[in-house]
Amino acid sequence: MAPAGPSLNMKPVLIGAGILALAGLGAFAAATRHAAPGLPQGARQIAVSETACEPMAMTVPAGAASFVIRNASSRPLEWEILDGVMVVAERENIAPGFTATLTERLKPGSYQITCGLLSNPRGTLTVTPTAQSEAARAAPPTAEFIGPLSEMRVRLIQAGTALERDTAALADAVAAGDLDAAKAAYGTARASWARLGTATARASDLANRMSPAAAVLAGREADPGFTGFHRIEHGLWTKATTEGLEPAARVLAADATEMKARLRDMAVDPADIAGDAARLARHIADGQARQGVNLYSGQDAAEFDAALDSIAGAAKVLAPLTTAAAPDAAKTVESRIAATRSAIAAMGASPEAEAREDVAQGFAALGQALDALNPALGLDAGAAEAGAASGPASGGGAG
Repeated sequence: MAPAGPSLNMKPVLIGAGILALAGLGAFAAATRHAAPGLPQGARQIAVSETACEPMAMTVPAGAASFVIRNASSRPLEWEILDGVMVVAERENIAPGFTATLTERLKPGSYQITCGLLSNPRGTLTVTPTAQSEAARAAPPTAEFIGPLSEMRVRLIQAGTALERDTAALADAVAAGDLDAAKAAYGTARASWARLGTATARASDLANRMSPAAAVLAGREADPGFTGFHRIEHGLWTKATTEGLEPAARVLAADATEMKARLRDMAVDPADIAGDAARLARHIADGQARQGVNLYSGQDAAEFDAALDSIAGAAKVLAPLTTAAAPDAAKTVESRIAATRSAIAAMGASPEAEAREDVAQGFAALGQALDALNPALGLDAGAAEAGAASGPASGGGAG
């Protein structure tokens, strides 16, 4: 005999319980999507819609400032604080309906904030001076950093020269109609771009022309703003042709020449050497490692390895100072670089999601290790605290 089913009197109870369970799950999911747990004290909240930020203008005192960014649009987004064309701080890959927290030490001045798509209007952020910020501004420069700053400048100029050379070669291969040569030249030029990773955030206007991701453009691959590296990559791999790509390749090469010129005049402070390297590590960890950056050619492992060269170069110029002042911190950075290099090699052999996650975690741990260097050197004492407070969330406007 078949087992007896629920009685007629029990069916409404079971149905009601099911509805309540589904409602509870829905409420939990909604709370998970919109909650921003563990908000830093005094955090400013900002929502980014399809077309604007709310609010569009904010004022904060100088020092450590926290922002909770909620994505109220239908696309993943990044949120940036810009000083002219320089990216001061950013949170990447914030999914629709989710929030991300950014904590950054800000100097007095007037800044812009991005609000979703590259074509959207920007908001404003005013940072007012404090007694502490004024005292820090008046402090004299440290003579010990003259050597590292000079070496860092030489490294950036050499990287800019390589980028100019390699993008010109890419444009020539495209103009010749040689698909295989153009693909090879793309990989070389793209690696040169990645080796400039610690500096490209200081020229965000150029970066947004040379390497915009289709995801942050209204028309995606069909958008007129889809230019530079990924426009060429899309043509070479997705369409398997060089046809129609020469104008984009020539503009990319011209932009590389301008980038080289800017690097010669770029002002870099002592705290920027480790600070920019840490920011690049977080940039890769938060978005690119997991989601990919060269989406059409699949050459991410080579790019991440070149970007790690940029970070390792910054650590190397500081090594004489960090080894003397904080040997444990210096060793931690070295070990994180080695571990991340191994994770990238493994991802190159098997670019699966798990391998990408290992790379992301490697860059995240490296960013935390780099955050400890400036405080150890007596530079920007709150940098480690600010960097650690920026939790994960984050694809970038410039990939």
